[in-house]
Amino acid sequence: MPDSSSRPSWAGRNYSLLTGAAVVTSLGANGSLIAAAFAVLDAGGDAGDVGLVAAARTLPLVVFLLIGGAVADRLPRHRVMVAANALNCVSQGAFAVLVLTGEPRLWQMMLLTALGGTGQAFFSPAAEGMLLSSVEGEHAGRAFALFRMATQGAALGGAALGGALVAAIGPGWVLALDAACFALAGACRAFLDVSHIPPREPGTGLLADLRDGWAEFIGRPWLWGIVVQFSLVNAVVGAANAVYGPLVARDSLGGAGPWGLALGAFGAGTAAGALLMTRYRPRRLLLAGTLSVFPLALPPAALAVPVPVGALYAVMFLSGATVEIFGVSWMTALHQEIPEHKLSRVSAYDWFGSVALIPLATALAGPAQSAFGRTPSLWGTSALILTATALVLLIPDVRGLRRRDTASAVSADAEGPVRGLGGRDGVGVGEGAGRADELA
Repeated sequence: MPDSSSRPSWAGRNYSLLTGAAVVTSLGANGSLIAAAFAVLDAGGDAGDVGLVAAARTLPLVVFLLIGGAVADRLPRHRVMVAANALNCVSQGAFAVLVLTGEPRLWQMMLLTALGGTGQAFFSPAAEGMLLSSVEGEHAGRAFALFRMATQGAALGGAALGGALVAAIGPGWVLALDAACFALAGACRAFLDVSHIPPREPGTGLLADLRDGWAEFIGRPWLWGIVVQFSLVNAVVGAANAVYGPLVARDSLGGAGPWGLALGAFGAGTAAGALLMTRYRPRRLLLAGTLSVFPLALPPAALAVPVPVGALYAVMFLSGATVEIFGVSWMTALHQEIPEHKLSRVSAYDWFGSVALIPLATALAGPAQSAFGRTPSLWGTSALILTATALVLLIPDVRGLRRRDTASAVSADAEGPVRGLGGRDGVGVGEGAGRADELA
């Protein structure tokens, strides 16, 4: 962790530890995504098998996310995060051993990736709640932008290095490095301080916590509307990146190396977008963010053509830069509107909706290619992204939710619940994309 004299005054112990640990896991995770796909292909698998392994990770993530969110609001969040990191370390280590010592079977790869998804289900809500409570409201936007710039910069290095290492030394060693990254990050997260989080009220059970989180979630149309949008967008983007991207790279772009560089270009774009967001403070948080999602339709269209690798890199960079405007705006909106003691539960519903369709989409990617062809499937991905994003702009709160300045936030805390847009209650709290690619 950096010396306190070299950090901004608002970047305290927890924020610094969370950022450092997220950088480490971003390096490993982005390389392991490529490694897992090529491990399946090297073992003789096809597009359907790649999709099944990807779906095996996401299915338990969907099943256990809501429970993970409730647990993270009941137990010390840092302990939940460390336990989840330990499970990810063991599962990725075992996956690496299988790949390095022989030909792994499909069911073995699916089982180990499923264990990784289970760990992520408990980790993600705890991590987002911890991050959102680690800085003061006055500095939230800049803190989230710097956090995302650091992690997306690591994603850039991880994807580029991972693709190169898969090509040079094979996917097994890349999976082993990811396991080591989880071990190091878990050690850092063990030192997080949760003493600032108020004790929870006794007497409520797990189901009561889930109902409370649901009421908080469903009462905000901007929240559930964007989660539904990303349920569709993440599903088709996940299928394109996990299944179609490696196949197009193998057939037309030169293999794992160029595809790793393409994912790295996306990471470079997100880092550039995060840097922009350290200065750019849109008043209409969700309007600016949602408009920035439209360029996500460009990468699958580029793969459908397919364009030369240089053009693909440019498209990936642009879409990464613009979607980061959404990411920082979304985290700022959650920090501004959701009470601290409900952050992990609400985050769990956010994550649940955002990943719920990914297992289905990845599992169906291979059959869709067989039925319709790879190119029409990729064009359909672009069309669905554009349609879902256009529809969410019809929600008045998405167009109208505004950033509150420090003075109004302080006043809101003094007066109690703030009457939000459309008559819904919101609480100004002082600190997710929540997207999972951001906190692992």
